Amino acid sequence: MAATTASTATATPMPAAPATAAAPATGVAATASAVLSVPAADPAVAAAHYLARLSFEADVSDVHADLAAGVPGVVVVDSRNDAAWSQGRIPGALHIPTARIAELAPQLIGRDTTVVTYCWGPGCNGATRAALAFARLGYAVKEMIGGFEYWAREGFAYDTDHGTDQRPIDDLTAPRSGISCAC
Repeated sequence: MAATTASTATATPMPAAPATAAAPATGVAATASAVLSVPAADPAVAAAHYLARLSFEADVSDVHADLAAGVPGVVVVDSRNDAAWSQGRIPGALHIPTARIAELAPQLIGRDTTVVTYCWGPGCNGATRAALAFARLGYAVKEMIGGFEYWAREGFAYDTDHGTDQRPIDDLTAPRSGISCAC
C-alpha cells in the first residue's frame, strides 16, 4: 500500500488594495492615489481649519509689509538667545528670549498689541514656545512661519551687531524680482 500524504495549505489573506481612481472607459487599470487614500475634508470644515491656521500664523512677506507700512498695534519679537540675536535680526524687532518673556513682556509690550514671534526657521519650534508664553500671559499672538531663515532667504534686510546686511533673494522662496508673490 502506497503512502499518501495530504498537504494542507493555509490561505493567507491578501492586504486590502489601496484607494484607486475610477477605471477609465478604455479598460486600463486605475492607478492608486496617495492623495485620495484619505478623502479631502468637507469644504466647511476645511474653511474653518484654514481660517484657524491663519489666526495663529503670519508669513515673512506679510510681516515685512506691515513693518514697512508702520502698521500700528503689531510688535515683532525675536525669541532666540543673545548669540543668535547678534548674528542677525529683523529691523525693529524686540529681543526677548523665551525664558524671559514672563518677566519682560509686561514692561515692554502693551496688552492691546498683537505680538508676532520668530526664531531661526522651520526646523526650530522656539517661536511656537514663545507664542505659547505670550498667549499664557494674555497677549494676542501669531507665529511668523519661516522664521529668521526665510526673512533672510526672501532677501529682506536684517540688522547685525556690525550693521545692516542683506542676502540675495533665494528664488526657491520668493520671486527673483523682489516683488511680493501676492499669494
